[in-house]
Amino acid sequence: MPAQKNNLYSIDSADNTKLKDLFSRTVSYLRLSLTDRCNLKCLYCVPEEDRMQSLSGLAHNDLLSYEELLRVVRVAVSMGISKLRITGGEPLVRRNVMPFIEQLVKIDNLNDIRITTNGVLLKKFAKPLAAAGIRKINISLDTLQPERFARITGVDCFDQVWQGVEQAQAVGFSPIKLNTVVMRGVNDDELDDFVRMSQDTAMEIRFIEFMPIGSSSSWDKQAYMSSDEIMERISKQGKLIPVSREKTDGPATMFRVGKDAQGKVGFISPISHRFCDQCNRLRLTSEGMLRSCLLDDRETDLRSVLRQGCSEQDIQQTLLAAVRDKPKGHEMEERLKNQGENCHGRMSRIGG
Repeated sequence: MPAQKNNLYSIDSADNTKLKDLFSRTVSYLRLSLTDRCNLKCLYCVPEEDRMQSLSGLAHNDLLSYEELLRVVRVAVSMGISKLRITGGEPLVRRNVMPFIEQLVKIDNLNDIRITTNGVLLKKFAKPLAAAGIRKINISLDTLQPERFARITGVDCFDQVWQGVEQAQAVGFSPIKLNTVVMRGVNDDELDDFVRMSQDTAMEIRFIEFMPIGSSSSWDKQAYMSSDEIMERISKQGKLIPVSREKTDGPATMFRVGKDAQGKVGFISPISHRFCDQCNRLRLTSEGMLRSCLLDDRETDLRSVLRQGCSEQDIQQTLLAAVRDKPKGHEMEERLKNQGENCHGRMSRIGG
């Protein structure tokens, strides 16, 4: 049923329609998961017992329709959301995704729309995405070795992904960011190769700490490497020169490795140097749940609100409720030390 009106979530004044949490953080960034389906089965995303079988994903009716998603985005933008990232699963596997994206870019005051993809379908979609007005793209790529790619993702299609990267370069995406989850004993021997790519091309390589997400994921404390250790390793290839941040930049700390580097490297440190005090994000999962923290399992059910005849005000109240429920910090490091607990939502449904 529609969200109930109360003093905490009242929107009688303009100030109360702004997405500000109880710790005075303003939320201006929405991550929109279009689907939980993916054409890869990455070991840190898909539980071990599911990697050997076909994954069916959510029923179509369990996903928010494109019309529902557009309605939510319009309301969110009216409340101060100015940056949006399209995620999944793999967003490009959802049927008729391009007409939806073409409608998204027409929303007034939505100034920054980005997409995160695994690159499998990028060769096909790079040109229409660019034509629609998308200019910034993140591509998940944990290895530059085809055989290792197949082991990490469960699918032997590295060449297809690399062709997508090249097509993104050809049509003018900028920046192109490669997201690399660093795992000791899995791909940490490729750090130098990724750094060289940042020196020789304009791409940004973002090294991400291995996060414990999913109750049955393959997260292993022994495979975890902190950003400090990663930085120490790659600093042997050149001096890390800090790069100033722009207002719309994410949580990555950015550097050039050597003064002649064309591109950049970044470090995302949700465990070792958590950035909760600066977090401006809200996630809408593929199931229509609002999640104010990636590493906290609390969620607010927006799908039920949308499907019971809600008003725009009801959507506003539900967004406010989710933001007001945003924790001060995820406390994941403490939970892992004390109980060995991780986050129980599957990454493909959350939209990491």
